[in-house]
Amino acid sequence: MKSGLLHPIPTTHERSLFTLVENRTAFTLEQCELNVFETHQQAEQVKLVFPDLVLTSMLQGKKVMHLFGEQGFDYLPGESVVVAPNEIMKIDFPEARNDNPTQCIALAISSDHIQQTMNLLNEEFPKAETHYAWKVDETIFHLTNNQELADIINRLMRISIKEQHRQKDVLANLALKELLIRLMQTQARILFEKNYKRLNTDHRFAFVIGFIKENIREKIDLNKLSDKVCMSRANFFRKFKEELGHSPGDYILKERLRLAKEYLRHPKNNITEVCYMAGFQNLHYFIRAFKKETGYTPSSFREQLSLSRSGLR
Repeated sequence: MKSGLLHPIPTTHERSLFTLVENRTAFTLEQCELNVFETHQQAEQVKLVFPDLVLTSMLQGKKVMHLFGEQGFDYLPGESVVVAPNEIMKIDFPEARNDNPTQCIALAISSDHIQQTMNLLNEEFPKAETHYAWKVDETIFHLTNNQELADIINRLMRISIKEQHRQKDVLANLALKELLIRLMQTQARILFEKNYKRLNTDHRFAFVIGFIKENIREKIDLNKLSDKVCMSRANFFRKFKEELGHSPGDYILKERLRLAKEYLRHPKNNITEVCYMAGFQNLHYFIRAFKKETGYTPSSFREQLSLSRSGLR
């Protein structure tokens, strides 16, 4: 399965559907409700609203999502959208049909559970900057699923749909806490990556991300980096991973691999050039790390890109 995609759920036979547009199957737990929506025909401006915060994730097909009265955006498998309580979603289904249904989930999470989780994190794991607090940022709402986020959404889907025992709610509540943490870590990375220049004097990790991005082709000394933000090495590593979901070393590696993928899109760059342009110092390590991250060697990745462009995949 491609990284970030969710496990498929068998679609419903047409004769079992109550409606062909946003047919809903609900799985209710103590602190959340998992809704599975299927649409089997084209439709426009279908309205949907929940009283709780909702994490929606696409499983199959394509939607065009309209939020906040703004122009719609394509919503595809491998993506999630965070929707605030009572926010009206208006949804188009330009490609849905019986043999190509659109399917997504909407996980509604109780406000009590969210508040309890925020209180726990702010008390036990305070942010590195005291003027920041743990919270779900409803302004960072359209996400590409990373592997950590996809894994925990898949686990919650499995618990909600398949588990049939008395401890089901306990497992779901623990998974919900992890989901909220993974979601906030993902949002924090997006926030700092997009705004590190504006926030570099306000938050030390925005400064760190800016420093990494601007020096990604050089050897980065993590001991000196922790000194730059006036933190001990141990505290720097611990808080960085708590707040952003990756250790500093893992973040640097992922940033270099992201750059390598971009360079590989240009046929004139050979594999050795891409390795050093992305900040790697060893070709064999680069190839090994790239394959572990993507499932492809750099040359195979480039071949897949070429096939995609030619329409052969």
